[in-house]
Amino acid sequence: MAGTRHTGQAAIEDHGVIGDLHTAALVSTDGDIDWLCLPRFDSPSVFAALLDGERGGRFTVRAVGAARTKQMYLPDSNVLLTRFLGEHAVLEVVDFMVPHAHGSADHRSAHQLVRKVRAVRGRVEVDIRCEPAFDYGRVRGEVDVVEGSGAFFSSAAGRLVLRSTVPLWADGAAAVARPTLHEGETIALSLSRQGSPRPLDLVEVEALLEATTSFWQDWIRQSRYRGRYREMVERSALTLKLLVHQPTGALVAAATTSLPEALGGTRNWDYRYTWVRDAAFTVYGLMALGFTEEAQAFTTWLEARCLDAPPGESLQVLYAVDGEPSPPEQELGHLAGYRGSRPVRIGNGAANQRQLDIHGELMDSVYLFNKHGQPISYTLWVALCRQLDWLEKHWDEPDCGVWEVRGPMRRFTYSTLMTWVAFERAERIARQRGLPAPLARWRDAADRAYLQVQEQAWNPSLQAYVQYPGSTTLDAGALVMPLVKFTGPQDPRFLATLDRIERELVTDSLVQRYRTDGSDGFEEGEGTFNLCSFWYVEALTRAGRLEQARQTFEKMLTYANHLGLYAEEIGPSGEALGNVPQAFTHLALISAAVNLDRALAPERR
Repeated sequence: MAGTRHTGQAAIEDHGVIGDLHTAALVSTDGDIDWLCLPRFDSPSVFAALLDGERGGRFTVRAVGAARTKQMYLPDSNVLLTRFLGEHAVLEVVDFMVPHAHGSADHRSAHQLVRKVRAVRGRVEVDIRCEPAFDYGRVRGEVDVVEGSGAFFSSAAGRLVLRSTVPLWADGAAAVARPTLHEGETIALSLSRQGSPRPLDLVEVEALLEATTSFWQDWIRQSRYRGRYREMVERSALTLKLLVHQPTGALVAAATTSLPEALGGTRNWDYRYTWVRDAAFTVYGLMALGFTEEAQAFTTWLEARCLDAPPGESLQVLYAVDGEPSPPEQELGHLAGYRGSRPVRIGNGAANQRQLDIHGELMDSVYLFNKHGQPISYTLWVALCRQLDWLEKHWDEPDCGVWEVRGPMRRFTYSTLMTWVAFERAERIARQRGLPAPLARWRDAADRAYLQVQEQAWNPSLQAYVQYPGSTTLDAGALVMPLVKFTGPQDPRFLATLDRIERELVTDSLVQRYRTDGSDGFEEGEGTFNLCSFWYVEALTRAGRLEQARQTFEKMLTYANHLGLYAEEIGPSGEALGNVPQAFTHLALISAAVNLDRALAPERR
């Protein structure tokens, strides 16, 4: 009997994530691994049923006839447990990828995904079907079953090895099995890119599980957060660690590509790259919890990008995890997309945009690390000065802004705000360290950017800072003004802007980036942005509106999925939209939680 084939797509929010510090897999509540790229985050997929249930490929392990499923992480870990609950039987599947730290001498476990299956109660028939689809389903693969030990999957794009404790057989390009387990019985499967399909031993599986669980538990113990939101903060930290490419220290924006910002829409982007913009939020979020090693690794990655930038040129907006330019954006016309949302894209054209705000986030991250981590090197300082020289010449030109619009370029207020941050932080570093710098020029540039925001982006009739000079559009990016010390948190102009944003962009706890009217290059709308919702919480906190901040924050926690994970956006009925899990959202959650908790309990400072 062949394993059961199915072509449906689980909802975005119905997934957990596991990973090995090089890449990550999504595991649905149905027992499907329906997203995995190998060997790293931005490699071509081997399972992509999340984007096409027919062509994408998936790895299914499920209990036949189960009525309900539940998922949880094993305590303080990224080891995922899925429980299949039937009237007379219960099955548990434990999924994990073996952490593969940079420099490890043991390559046998590299990119190894393990699925341990146990009958907890009763007699359970288990449906197993492993059907990779190499290179986003563009390359045809073949399967060769090795009797008693597993199977080879091979194609022109690569190969995979599946090891199993139960016999497998071929069904087309899939390896399948349909074992029956009695209460207390355990089987296991292991998928990797290397090795031979030698028989899988349960003792080996238990050892890998114990080592993986210990790795995550030892890591999260470094967190020094002890506030009232500890469970969500630590889950966010564990999620962020999953999104770090260990060999380089780069943090990807999300593990997926092309999950839509509106069902059926075209705002479908590839987030499997590293944005310079995330820098300050990453350094602050990690260092606030005590994860200085990760903050230093990301700072080192940023330093390399600054040193690599050609003289007279700006940093790129985003890079591949190894620091190389991201590949050109292209559409995969053969994939149907998540619930019909097309096109499916790989690569990200935003890499070629001008986004002037990135220099502010870069300098803020360097300032934070120099102050709370380690003093920066003279070599990095020289490279940063070159970036500031470039910014001084171009900061007041139109750009695509923080939201990477594909409509007309503007002189976006957020970019001008971050220009002020760039020169203000550079001046602080120079004075604190006694570093050589053209302080008068930087002070002049900072003053001009500051005045442009105050004199041209302030709309007296709206009593709010607007998206760009002459605009009547509000932008949630203004919420960061007190976060970056541009205004005091109770400055009258900022409080008036906060009130206006509440009236126009906030629905309950959910915040839109801006009103979508087609001026950003797209006719369709989008969901509310989780990042902006947590910015809103922090703005309320700093403004002293603590009860409102607390209620808003705790409502936002209800929009996490069952495992505490967030995608980029929330849809009209509370569903997750956009790529998942989104690093920016979890970083903003950490920042909001730390600052709200301090404000509610000052003795914890």
